[in-house]
Amino acid sequence: MKKWTVTTIREAKGKAKLGCVTAYDAAFARLADEAGVPIILVGDSMGNNVLGYPNTLNVELEDTLRAVGAVARAAKDAMVVADLPFGTYQASADEAVANAVRCLKAGADAVKLEGATPGVCALIKRLVESGIPVLAHVGMQPQSVNVYGGFKKQGKTDEAAARILADAKAVAAAGAFMVTLECIPSELAAAITAELAIPTIGIGAGKECDAQWLVMHDLLGLNERVPGFVKKYADLATVVRGAFSRYVAEVAAGQFP
Repeated sequence: MKKWTVTTIREAKGKAKLGCVTAYDAAFARLADEAGVPIILVGDSMGNNVLGYPNTLNVELEDTLRAVGAVARAAKDAMVVADLPFGTYQASADEAVANAVRCLKAGADAVKLEGATPGVCALIKRLVESGIPVLAHVGMQPQSVNVYGGFKKQGKTDEAAARILADAKAVAAAGAFMVTLECIPSELAAAITAELAIPTIGIGAGKECDAQWLVMHDLLGLNERVPGFVKKYADLATVVRGAFSRYVAEVAAGQFP
């Protein structure tokens, strides 16, 4: 095992495909790290998967910081990336840098933020110049779900595809060490991956990306309804429900303790 860093992740482009996951607590972060997962994202997907919200928009910075600390204390070799929650980097660059600094102080190795507007690209540049590695995110952006009118695949027209390609180039030029491509056509993801010097990490973007994300709860089958691109590698919902059920039954029957 080795500690994954910005340098080793960039060096892996074209040499190895990286399977990366989300985690939000020490127990699952330790297991992912021991399994050799190179990047653990403390995602704002905790809103849907841990905190019971309908989307990511209600996640607060304090939620992220607490989860980042737990994950970072458990992960020895994986790079820990903190998703900057909605509202923590939109108001001003100064506030965004301060919030990113708090994430690194909590234990993150890098931060992730969505978008490729001129303002976001300027922020990426400033963060990197401040010593904060940035993982960018283009394509479908969950924090913009209200703009899209739902979680919808992006880049389906030639015009939209050209815009996403331009976005990917812009965040790379701004200094991002990696870029997430979410819910875009596989052909577009392949073209972006071939054109960029930095690695791409896809989620619902086909197999040609340099790396892949899966949400931990989807991968493990804790979520029983998952997006079509997800592969369940376990069925923990059934296992856990069964364990709870047997426990309740044995206590009721006087069999435990």
